[in-house]
Amino acid sequence: MIKHTLLIVLILSVALSCQNQKQKNHMPNFSYSIFIGTYTDTDSKGIYKLEMDETGKFKNLSLQAETENPSFLTFANKGKTLVAVNEINSFNGSGSVESYQIGDSLKLISRESSGGAHPCFVTANDDGLVLTANYTGGNTGLLKVDKSGKLTELLDVNQHEGSGTIKGRQDNPHAHSVRFQPNSDMIIAVDLGTNELWISKINEDEFISTVDNRFPLPDGAGPRHLAFHLNGKYLYVINELDNTISTVNIIDNGYEMTSNISTLPADFEGTSYTADIHISVDGKFLYGSNRGHNSIVIYEVSDNGNLSLVGHELTRGDHPRNFSLSPDGKYLLVANQNTNNLVCFSRDEKTGLLTFVDEIKAPKPVCILFEK
Repeated sequence: MIKHTLLIVLILSVALSCQNQKQKNHMPNFSYSIFIGTYTDTDSKGIYKLEMDETGKFKNLSLQAETENPSFLTFANKGKTLVAVNEINSFNGSGSVESYQIGDSLKLISRESSGGAHPCFVTANDDGLVLTANYTGGNTGLLKVDKSGKLTELLDVNQHEGSGTIKGRQDNPHAHSVRFQPNSDMIIAVDLGTNELWISKINEDEFISTVDNRFPLPDGAGPRHLAFHLNGKYLYVINELDNTISTVNIIDNGYEMTSNISTLPADFEGTSYTADIHISVDGKFLYGSNRGHNSIVIYEVSDNGNLSLVGHELTRGDHPRNFSLSPDGKYLLVANQNTNNLVCFSRDEKTGLLTFVDEIKAPKPVCILFEK
């Protein structure tokens, strides 16, 4: 009898152990950490952090740093330092750039001038160069960040000049983003106000203009952001004012625009403005956000760089200012500024199409940055 009891206990113990292991194996792992930049004119207090599991479900939104209008974020020092711009004009008449040590919360390391009023974009490269795009200032700023995460003072400013054709939006320069061209020493700034790409290099901590330093976009386009294709042959500019995407070939002696296509459905009636643009990690699909139509437009990228419309996915919120693809390309996250929500879509890697997974409330989200 005792032997039988012990055998039953042993069987039950093994079964319970197997069940617990099975449940453990099916519990989602929180494999994505995401920083959220915001506008702080309502309920937001600064930079937030969010977790997302392997199924695309959100969890644990938390405030990481109290700071004013951290509207764009990037990493430096191979993901060890977070850099943010403060989209303001009250830092000695300018905007500011902040660097943070990443840990259980963000610890402020340094704060410096961005070089102009209302910076709305920042990027950094592996050499520690930091570039800002100052919207109201109409210029780009140059700083450096050292291995400890400390920023230098502002080193140089590239002031843009000129205007476009749209009254009220293109009366003055409005630098909206700036990028390091991959595998090149070129820097491309996107200016909505002058309706141009501004091309420069950096030499001894100064901006140096190239011979053909201004590349025009179609009148009234209002270029905002750009994305480089992985093959290095093309770049794509999303234009805010006329809701288009321009395909630009990168050639030996400069750049050449080959097409300009709408981001909106043919039957759409109403007001809309584009915002952000990204290419999938395999280079096969391109995505752009429409504020007004409140959608993500999806294109397939052909071998010659041409774009073919796949469709539109509504963002389940208003004013999708920024979105981001997960590093593995499985998910696309959207920040809906006016409805205070973040939305996760899974991405079909064969078709490029998006499927809703989850959403979470977040105050005035305007930038999404996956932790490296």
